[in-house]
Amino acid sequence: MTRSHRTHSLGPTTPFVRAAIDAARAVPGFGVDVEATLRWCVEVAQDTPPIATGRTTELWDLLAATAALDVAAGRMLEPHLDALSILQQAGAAQRADRDPLGVAAIRADASSSWGVFAAEAPGARLTARPDGDAWRLEGRKAWCSLAGFLSHALVTATLEDGRRGLFAVALSDPTVTTHAGPWHPRGLTQVVSAPVDFAGTAAVAVGDPEWYLQRPGFAWGGISVAAVWWGAALPFIDLLASAAASERADQLAFAHLGRADAALWAARAALREASALVDRAADPADAPDPRMLAARVRNIVAAAVTAVLTEADAALGPAPLVEADAYPRRVADLHLYLRQHHGERDAARLGRLLAPTGENS
Repeated sequence: MTRSHRTHSLGPTTPFVRAAIDAARAVPGFGVDVEATLRWCVEVAQDTPPIATGRTTELWDLLAATAALDVAAGRMLEPHLDALSILQQAGAAQRADRDPLGVAAIRADASSSWGVFAAEAPGARLTARPDGDAWRLEGRKAWCSLAGFLSHALVTATLEDGRRGLFAVALSDPTVTTHAGPWHPRGLTQVVSAPVDFAGTAAVAVGDPEWYLQRPGFAWGGISVAAVWWGAALPFIDLLASAAASERADQLAFAHLGRADAALWAARAALREASALVDRAADPADAPDPRMLAARVRNIVAAAVTAVLTEADAALGPAPLVEADAYPRRVADLHLYLRQHHGERDAARLGRLLAPTGENS
């Protein structure tokens, strides 16, 4: 690890994060072997603090460090940790003797691997209907990442009155059909995001209707994704530093490195400030609007990571894209993952929140 890479740490790395990353390095095919990587995710998650419990910096440090090691691994870890945080926020525990939401009914426990399927898409509609004290899910859910590998998922579905609810389901249920496509990406090839069909699947309600979208944790989870983006960009700094140290380096090589460094440093500062604000959110007087905080941080981080990719393209040229697998895979993985940010539309959402009439627009 070079000196410039160390300057971009989210803070002093804790023993927990160091141990987790050391364990990840020992996993054969980490980030490529989905089953092995998910086993690591489940194991490390048991000691990972949920968001907004006083250790948010450590949570985001872990996500960033994982993505610095492998982008796809960060993409796998983030939704699993998000699901556990959601269950914690809803009062669910991952132990059979403390199960207020009844997730043990769908055979969920500490060994479960979780996804969060909340995307909406034309032509795909998932409905939830009551069935005694339980619920049944019927229909199709789009963009279900890794559904063929996960044991459980939190899924949004439409209720009879049109509101959206959140439900926990076992993906091994025989009424669940996962699909392997369509999925023809150039990045995150192993993180298949395809439809899942539910045919009267037993489900457990998590929170009240609309709770999933209205809780502060929905916005805070979006910052967790940004921490993964940020960590995924860190290795480019090392490559730019090596290029600038070459005998053939000129002023442009230094400029590329300097601009990338400044961009990631600014994003680091935004993440650190946000983590402090999230951990103080128990006091309403100290808590900014979670939507505004998330929009600001995600815009800052996405712009910084995009700038780093641009600087790396200009500084390094085509050679690393064709001479080895690791660099082009990281570029493709990060480009695709960044598409969870919607560019000008997300900037417009922030502007709408800031405008005096934003709440009524």
